[in-house]
Amino acid sequence: MSNASVIKSLLKQSKQQGLDAEGPTPLYHQLYKLLKEAIIDGTVSYGAQMPTEQQLAEAFGLSRITAKRAMDELAAEQLVERKRGRGTNVTYKYKPKPVQAPLVGMLESLESMGRHTLIKVLDIAELIPPADIRQEFALGDTETAHRLLRVRSTEDEKLPFAYYTSWTVGLKNGFTRKLLEQTTRFEILRKSGIQIAKIEQTLSAEAAKPEVARELDMRAGDPLLVLVRRSYDGDGRLVDVLHGLYNPQVFQYRMSMALDDNGTTKVAPKAAPKKQ
Repeated sequence: MSNASVIKSLLKQSKQQGLDAEGPTPLYHQLYKLLKEAIIDGTVSYGAQMPTEQQLAEAFGLSRITAKRAMDELAAEQLVERKRGRGTNVTYKYKPKPVQAPLVGMLESLESMGRHTLIKVLDIAELIPPADIRQEFALGDTETAHRLLRVRSTEDEKLPFAYYTSWTVGLKNGFTRKLLEQTTRFEILRKSGIQIAKIEQTLSAEAAKPEVARELDMRAGDPLLVLVRRSYDGDGRLVDVLHGLYNPQVFQYRMSMALDDNGTTKVAPKAAPKKQ
């Protein structure tokens, strides 16, 4: 990242946030916070050369002393390294962090959707999973897991919006067509002695294959929202892998984020059919 690019990025961020000469916070601290946020969020990347104190002063209309003090604060936090005659470089390595959501709220959202939508079971079987699923569960070549194929529809207009393929290990009972169409899978897992302690989810997209498009009343090749959910028990053991394929015209996945009084991000995910 060139010196000019760094200045351009910082100026853009400055216009969005603003430096307030009349405010109670000293200008050096405002500049320090702006520079720090740009480094922490990856706007200014690891190894990039920071502008000189004079360049910062000119770009932001500040004194050189103010710019120097802001840079000194960054160096004190080991976000940058200053070398005489060689300038200042970013030493912080940005790493994307997954958004953390309370598990209880997530399970409540999933179970609420399960109770207020319709499910159709296409197939239930205890099979030897494909190689990638066996590897995820650390299963041997001849060990089995329960595979379940389902379609979920809206309760009112009965519009199909989700196609699920799930693999589950450790089940003792309860995976019957009748029970699966009357209650949620999480309830069945609990009754089978499986307590979910952690869930990981990833979102992506793909084109609908013919068999999926047929079940969701779509055309083959139409875009689908893809959600992969991995559920773990209290011992950290993977017990369930679900691939959900959603029609984005009928389904939405919404996530609300807010800061509490301690500055901690609180996340409230909600998955639900769209209101037509």
